[in-house]
Amino acid sequence: MDVLKTLENGILQLTINRENALNALNQNVMSLLDQYVTEIESQYKSLKGLIITGSGQKAFVAGADITEFLNLDANSGTLLSQFGRKIFDRIECLPIPVIAAVNGFALGGGCELAMSCHIRIASSAAKFGQPEVNLGLIPGYSGTQRLVRYLGRAKATELILTGDMLTATEALNLGLINHLTEPGEEISKAIEIIEKISKKGPLAVASSLKCIHEYYAFEGQGAELESELFGQLMEGAEAKEGINAFLEKRKPVFRQ
Repeated sequence: MDVLKTLENGILQLTINRENALNALNQNVMSLLDQYVTEIESQYKSLKGLIITGSGQKAFVAGADITEFLNLDANSGTLLSQFGRKIFDRIECLPIPVIAAVNGFALGGGCELAMSCHIRIASSAAKFGQPEVNLGLIPGYSGTQRLVRYLGRAKATELILTGDMLTATEALNLGLINHLTEPGEEISKAIEIIEKISKKGPLAVASSLKCIHEYYAFEGQGAELESELFGQLMEGAEAKEGINAFLEKRKPVFRQ
């Protein structure tokens, strides 16, 4: 199963389970996330909270599964982006605390998934980034929107345009994550926080999350524009070169 679901003491845990692929987000993972989020939306009153993490020690989610990009055109690329963005938006809108336990690389779609959670806990081995520009693409799951929200325009612009990664310590200092732990302690810290929140009024918690989300709700059409441009780029020569270079393990040549 590409996404494992476990429930213990009222805390649900979803684990992206593609360790050999660094937990890359393929269509099956996204479909399972969609299914599980739908279940949570209808059963949240019985839950204290949700933890999202990745299997193994190397990656939370190292990005999308690039092999699935090979045959995408503008329309299918836009639809892919819209589908993922809507799943992550629904995660952000859940009325229970959602914590990302980041145990390694959180890149591309992985960084976007972590940012859709309400709280982020990372091990000292974690790294964050939106490296899509290396593929001749842009973030497709609202990364251009959420990264600006959390880091501010200047730093987010630099990271998106360079594709550089942040260490866990840098992410903490910049406010991208809430807590930094030793490797292997992310889940226990997440459980500790959810248990603390569970002692509060559940309606007050849900209402607080709703108000916070309303304050940060995306204005304008930035997220939709991101999906449209992601699709357009997917069909272009730059993305074809970037994707092929990635799969062939070489540096892309964007300018002749």
